[in-house]
Amino acid sequence: MFMFPDILRKVAASDRIRIAHIGLGGMGNAHMKWFAALPEVEIVALCDVDQLHLDSTMRTLDTLRPGHKAQAYKDFRHILDRKDIDAITCATPDHWHSQIASLAFKAGKDVYGEKPLSHDAQGGQEMLKNLKRYDRIFQLGTQIHAGDNYHRVVELVRSGILGKIHTIRLWKTGPPPDLGPANYQKAPPNLDWDMWLGPAPLSEYAPERCHFNWRYFSDYGGGVFGDFWSHIADVAYWSVQPEGLKSISARGEKTGGITDVANWMEVDYEYDDLNIFWTSQPPNVPGAAGRGIGAYFEGANGTLLCDYNTHEVRIGGELMLDLTHVPVTMERSPGHQQNFVNAVKSRIQPESNMEYARKLTLPMHLGLISYQLGRKLVWNDKREKFVGDREANQLLSKEKRKGWDLV
Repeated sequence: MFMFPDILRKVAASDRIRIAHIGLGGMGNAHMKWFAALPEVEIVALCDVDQLHLDSTMRTLDTLRPGHKAQAYKDFRHILDRKDIDAITCATPDHWHSQIASLAFKAGKDVYGEKPLSHDAQGGQEMLKNLKRYDRIFQLGTQIHAGDNYHRVVELVRSGILGKIHTIRLWKTGPPPDLGPANYQKAPPNLDWDMWLGPAPLSEYAPERCHFNWRYFSDYGGGVFGDFWSHIADVAYWSVQPEGLKSISARGEKTGGITDVANWMEVDYEYDDLNIFWTSQPPNVPGAAGRGIGAYFEGANGTLLCDYNTHEVRIGGELMLDLTHVPVTMERSPGHQQNFVNAVKSRIQPESNMEYARKLTLPMHLGLISYQLGRKLVWNDKREKFVGDREANQLLSKEKRKGWDLV
């Protein structure tokens, strides 16, 4: 375990950002550890609806920050009531993301929120509206965004060496797990199941629907597609900043067992002068075979293949081993969490800011709607509405359970 007492003494208490962590599963604990490593940060609160998660994370914090004064909560609203907290991180299931963020903005807190941005398109719109209204800072938890590899890919694509980009292929392999039948039972005493559900439809408790596996149920997440879209589509949307989405066409099949997300899924996005394809298998292009996730840019002069950590460029079909003639033009990130802390201090939005995160996430929602309806959809990019399709437009927002529309 890492400990940081010597570093912490170098930062005056008045200069520290006071952060609370909401949602303490796997990513929530990663959040806590990342921010605990930053000398400018003081962790003042932890929150989870599962007492076991809360106790375990508190023990980890005891090791990382001996003598800390963080308080524990099971209801995030008590954290938002505290005037001494500057920012929160949110690593809850997706169906809670937008409400927690919007309520935090209203309470005067900045937000580092896990991907995807929201569980429906309307949630992203509400987050952006409230961020602007209350003049807050937001960073989407796309940690890979901060790495040198993505920055270099963006530089190479924007440099023009590939020529005009006309096609981008994105993929993530691997189906959801088959969770078998639901083992419905009374929720354990350590878990506030009603609070866990929050705005989602009422459901009996089953361990298969809860921790981690929630992402394989459309009431709470978006399956493999929703889980990985923001990570790999990030490098594509950052590089080319596509505009003028015209249509979305998705197909796939439901997985087995009790889950209701796609076992595999393909989506075609048609823009004014660009096509983006999502598949559940690597495309038949040089270098893609065997890669579980990736992005492939096709330009008039060449191609670029990348994943999280590597990239390769081909010009005229020839692999380019030396690209030093393409200058470094982008400032590199100090680290995704440090970038957020710097933004909280400077009041300048960070790299994965709300405006960008919403543009990145919206096509994901539209792809899921097309898959759900089983047909091609025509989109008005300016109005952010489907054209002549009331049924599809109704799916841009998910109905919240009675008593849980908190914003």
